[in-house]
This record gives sequence, C-alpha cells and structure tokens, in this order.
Amino acid sequence: MAQLNFAEETLPLGDSRVERKMKTYLSAFSYSRLQTNRLHRKAAEWFPVIEPILAAYGIPEDFKYVPLVESGLREGTSPKGASGFWQFMPGTARIYGLKVNSKVDERKNLRKSTIAAAKYIKELYGIFDSWTLVAAAYNVGDNHMKRQIDRQNQDNYFKMKLNRETASYVYKLISMKEIVEDPVRYGYRAPRTLLAYKAESTFKAYQ
Repeated sequence: MAQLNFAEETLPLGDSRVERKMKTYLSAFSYSRLQTNRLHRKAAEWFPVIEPILAAYGIPEDFKYVPLVESGLREGTSPKGASGFWQFMPGTARIYGLKVNSKVDERKNLRKSTIAAAKYIKELYGIFDSWTLVAAAYNVGDNHMKRQIDRQNQDNYFKMKLNRETASYVYKLISMKEIVEDPVRYGYRAPRTLLAYKAESTFKAYQ
C-alpha cells in the first residue's frame, strides 16, 4: 500500500477503509476478473501518442490511465452523451477546441482529444491544486467537486464522501496503473509491443 500512488500523491497509510477499498479494486481489475489482455494492447497503442502531449502541458504521466478507465473498459457513448477516448461531453469538448457535429466528432481522434483533455486537466489543477482532486473533478465536474469540498470542509480525496463512481475513480486509476506496469503480478501477460515500448522508454530515461 505504501508504494501505491496517483501522480505522486500517496494513499493515507493506516486507514483501513482506504486500504480495503484499494484491495477491492485491485482485485476487480485482475485478469481473473476482467479476463482480457485488451487493455495492455490499447496501452501499447495509445501511450506513445498520449505521453508526449501530457508532458508538453505539464500533466503527470499517470493521467494516461484515464482513457483506459474511461473508454478502454466501456467503448462507445455513455447514456449521458460522453464519447471518445477521454469521454468528453459535447459541450465540454467544444470548449476545449474539439469539433463535434453531425459530420465530425473529434472526441474520437486520439491526438486532438488528448490535447483537449490536457488543457482541461491543467485548468482543473489551477482550481484544486491536487492531482487526485483533479481526477475526481474530471469525473464528476469541477463545480460539483468545489461544492463537496466546501460542504465537507475537506480537500483530501481519500477522506471525502462522494458518489459511488467518483469515490472509486482514483482507486480505479491506480488499479489500472498497477496492472499495466506490473501485469504478471495480476495475472496478465503484457503484449510484446508494450514491453518493447516500456524498454525503449526506460532506455531513453537513462541516456
């Protein structure tokens, strides 16, 4: 548990409720539960596009797991109308420069939608000054998140009482990060493309 984090923000140690939730989601994302290596194939395909864009905007690399959680587990358009890799609502997509109309939907363009997401995430950080709160706000909306912080007089994501989806969101991101970075431990076999990509990234880091 001490090694688990999202964007260098660690879980509060010694909190049995947090540890129990984290173990639950790690189990839910294990191969025995999901029964698919599809997520690793998508990581190998998407990350080379996503990582440089996040870096250019000063966004922690851990946000690359957002599309895997948002659209890697459930493709298509949500009941509320969110769509694409980053599951943007049409209005939000347009605010951050994406074309969404009857002829084109740039939410389904990985590069363009990642640029839009990076702009949005950077703006959220200017509001919340915490990457875990930014992730939660990405899921539920910044206005709702601000109201909850004020109402609860609490700005630690792990100690807040939120709706079920938002309360589980960062745990899901950490779980996704774990199974992608340490697939064998959770019963997966990472595809060679991902292993080669990770090896290349490591090599560049030490040059």
